[in-house]
Amino acid sequence: MSHEPTIDRVVVWVTRTADPSVSQRLPHYYRYLSGDEVARAARFFQPADTMRFVVGRALARTLLSRYAPIAPRDWPLVIDEHGRPELAHRPAHAPDLRFNVSHTDGVVACGVTVGREIGVDVECTDRRLLHDVPERFFSPREVADLRAHPDADQALVFFDYWTLKEAYIKARGLGLALPLRHFSFVLQPPTPTILFAPELHDDPATWQFAQFWPTERHRMAVAVRRHGADLPIDVEEVIPEAPV
Repeated sequence: MSHEPTIDRVVVWVTRTADPSVSQRLPHYYRYLSGDEVARAARFFQPADTMRFVVGRALARTLLSRYAPIAPRDWPLVIDEHGRPELAHRPAHAPDLRFNVSHTDGVVACGVTVGREIGVDVECTDRRLLHDVPERFFSPREVADLRAHPDADQALVFFDYWTLKEAYIKARGLGLALPLRHFSFVLQPPTPTILFAPELHDDPATWQFAQFWPTERHRMAVAVRRHGADLPIDVEEVIPEAPV
């Protein structure tokens, strides 16, 4: 079901890049991109990386254009110092939009909200993992919980933690400058919660988290800064429209 964007909800669009319609529209998506973005797309060595980048920009730009009467190509997107796309400035007639893009093998996702920090991370759970990755990147509490699960379950629990941690650091806009071991997630129903080491200077009560399975092989997490009540999070599978 399609939802019109408003300030009281989060909208996350998800595109499956293997859909034949995406490949058919891909050459047309370049018309949405700025000159800098076209040049960046050309620097990728792997066609799959190029596709994810171009689809991500098309997804973000067409989603943003649902909030304001601005053509997708006219959104002033820039890359911040941590490699995250953001708006260089708020265009006239546009609300205080915040967005975040994530992509992995087979899926591109973009989340948008108004006036709140947002982070989105999607990962393909087919990815092969090295055994010591949790010890290198998770907090001791997270590692202990992960290793307490049966071996057969640990890969999926890993992606629960990984996507949540990535979504949070992306929402903060600090990238890996934010120490991953200084915050911990608690995987409890109905929604995950977060704990911070004292040196991180953040308030757990100001964060809303949610997780989804946009496909049977992709785990996705969304982090949103709270300002009052939690927002509904609408996840919709779409294929971005090509420019006319």
